[in-house]
Amino acid sequence: MRIPVSWLAEYAALPADLTTEALDAALVECGLEVEEVDDLRGRVTGPLVVGRVAAIEELTEFKKPIRHCQVEVGEAEPRSIICGARNFAEGDLVVVALPGAELPGGFTIGSRKTYGRLSDGMICSARELGVSDDHEGIIVLPAGTVGEDARPLVGLDDVVFELAITPDMGYCFSVRGIAREVAHRLGVAFTDPAAKAAEPKATEHPPYPVRVETDGCTRFTLREVRDVDANAESPEWMAKRLVQAGMRPLGLAVDVTNYLMLELGHPLHAFDRDALQDVLVVRRARPGETLKTLDDVERRLDPEDMVICDATGPLSLAGVMGGLTSEVVPGTRNVLIEAAHWDPTSIARTSRRHKLTSEASKRYERGADAGITLLAAQRAADLLVEYGGGTLVDEVADVDRREPAAPVALPVDLPSRTVGVDYDRATVVAMLEAAGCTVEGGDVLSVTPASWRPDLTDPADLVEEVVRLHGYAHVPSATPRAIAGTGLTPAQRRRRRVARALADNGFTETYTFPFVSRERADELGLDAKDPQREAVAVLNPLDDAAPLLRTTVLASLVNAVRLNLARGAKDLAVFEEGLVFQPAEGWTELETVALPVSKRPADEAIAAAIRRLPVQPRHVAAVLCGQAVPAGVDAPGRAVDWADAVEAAEIAAAAAGVRLEAAQGEAAPWHPGRCAELRVDGAVVGHAGELHPEVCERLGLPRRTAAMELDLTALPLPDLAPAPVVSHFPATLIDVAVVVAESVPAGQVEAALREGAGELLESLRLFDVYRDAKLGEGRKSLAFKLELRAADRTLTNEEGVAVRDAAVAVAAERFGAGLRE
Repeated sequence: MRIPVSWLAEYAALPADLTTEALDAALVECGLEVEEVDDLRGRVTGPLVVGRVAAIEELTEFKKPIRHCQVEVGEAEPRSIICGARNFAEGDLVVVALPGAELPGGFTIGSRKTYGRLSDGMICSARELGVSDDHEGIIVLPAGTVGEDARPLVGLDDVVFELAITPDMGYCFSVRGIAREVAHRLGVAFTDPAAKAAEPKATEHPPYPVRVETDGCTRFTLREVRDVDANAESPEWMAKRLVQAGMRPLGLAVDVTNYLMLELGHPLHAFDRDALQDVLVVRRARPGETLKTLDDVERRLDPEDMVICDATGPLSLAGVMGGLTSEVVPGTRNVLIEAAHWDPTSIARTSRRHKLTSEASKRYERGADAGITLLAAQRAADLLVEYGGGTLVDEVADVDRREPAAPVALPVDLPSRTVGVDYDRATVVAMLEAAGCTVEGGDVLSVTPASWRPDLTDPADLVEEVVRLHGYAHVPSATPRAIAGTGLTPAQRRRRRVARALADNGFTETYTFPFVSRERADELGLDAKDPQREAVAVLNPLDDAAPLLRTTVLASLVNAVRLNLARGAKDLAVFEEGLVFQPAEGWTELETVALPVSKRPADEAIAAAIRRLPVQPRHVAAVLCGQAVPAGVDAPGRAVDWADAVEAAEIAAAAAGVRLEAAQGEAAPWHPGRCAELRVDGAVVGHAGELHPEVCERLGLPRRTAAMELDLTALPLPDLAPAPVVSHFPATLIDVAVVVAESVPAGQVEAALREGAGELLESLRLFDVYRDAKLGEGRKSLAFKLELRAADRTLTNEEGVAVRDAAVAVAAERFGAGLRE
């Protein structure tokens, strides 16, 4: 919200010597977030004065109308100024920028010859001065002294604060609320703008028939002004404040409602009374009803929406936006002013349902002041009569169904016990009264919140108000003493090691939202019976296009890959470690649980809700595409292939303290002939390889993109690793080639050799795969390099051969392996 200091000073008696910096600090101390300070005094530098048009010469020899003006600016002789605007006449007072002035945008004014005449200055429009977007003509001042500084007359003598109003301070969505806070903080007098009008009494007959049929409207008031010029130009002071607050003047009736909304925080609506038919009815919408709102959008209404209707149907989306059929138009002569108080929750839901956020809905959903509804309507009527003529109708409608505010019991020592600062009773009472509360009682206070503070509902809220209004600066700042703990859990340490290992090997970690579209399963080519299709849906998703929780990290990680590809990246290696979500066992048969928010749910309800929680294992996934090794002057480079994905999985597994067994596999979304099934102790824990070409095409990924995904939760946590033994004795290197059936995975042969070699084996590596008809049909040769070392001696050749034979013996027993001749 934008608020000019001059408007704020009208209701908070700001000290004359108060600096902008001091006011900024006071607003922050109130708990308000200052986003920007716009000092209008610096927008125009140099001489900007009031001038009187003494003479106008029409220059007709040019293609467009040009005027040569003689303008008095308080000097001995008038200034010669060329101007193209035509909305002023001789004798009018105008704003003149003299040579040496600099307008917004760095536009410097000087003396120059143009259109064959001397232009010794500039007659300014509102947009040229940066005070509004109006550029239809220059500013004609209603009053002023020739030669005086024009800045105060056009609003360039003010400072505007832009504040971010947090949801818990909705009453500060108004000059009234901010002035109250600043007055308390600075210890100066506060004048309530709501007191400018005397509250009238409701009459037996309303100005227009009205009936309220919903409990979502607790107060509904009407005032009527007849024979008014509803579209008259608003007074200069009102238009200037609206512009400074970021609004565009639209006509008297609309400007009055906007002005009072900003000043009082209470939205109002002006109906064209002559456009209404029969009785006004406040109710919930009916199925199938529609309404074209003021933004010219036809909206299908929901039965939860509150509307104001007449015989023709809905006229207004209550608390959010009015409708086109009853808006104030150029021919409007009779205006019906409506002020109401609506249920905040209903307004918030309507606003979000229709994706329609208005200035009114912002205030209503945070809780407007139901106590000033009639006062706000009366002030609007008074302003319409004063500046638009017309007659105020005597009848007043005020349907008031408010419940008295419930008092909150507050132990007087609760603020001290909660915050650790000693607040005596007088201080607690004074701070609560400053918040508008009525306070009674002794050791336990009975606190009744003001009508403009509907957020104060329990003792914790009152404690916060005492601390905030007394000043957060009085709360000492102390570094809390860290409580000794056990450190990271084994699972947490494993997650960090895996992420570090992948990052150290050139992968970039990314985080994606765990929400995916309903079409993602089809894009990944998942079979109709694939368990990964059973995804949990979110009732209120951040994005309606992505309502499902992911069952695989790859489902969301590909979004990050596509985004980077769209930004021009070609060679990518990214990974993500995070949760996936699987429906609880038998979730379709589990009961639906309703958990109240007004009190603690019953233990049985909590237990039932926990049973419905999805299973959330942790996965790590990686995607690679483009070049694995870039081309250079000494090498042609190498593209990513399935082996790079398997290597990424092995890096992650090694960091987790386990060894993977890789075998030919088949699983979506991988290519069936280039997919490795990854196992630990015989259990499948993931897959790696090249993505299916059709999957790449559907997702917009490059062909031959590789990926891997591991279930970290399924990996066994390693025991404490023994300290490595470093031997200073030399290693013995032995190569062994074994012949096995083509169907036997190399990884399983390697595991058998490793088991048979025993403790002397330091490393084992496959370095060659050979196929030839001499080996026999369906046979292959796998060549391994064994590195053997003892901690206490140099191994002999005989010992090395014995280790090799023992290793081959295990492979022969399991797979029929034989030494290659």
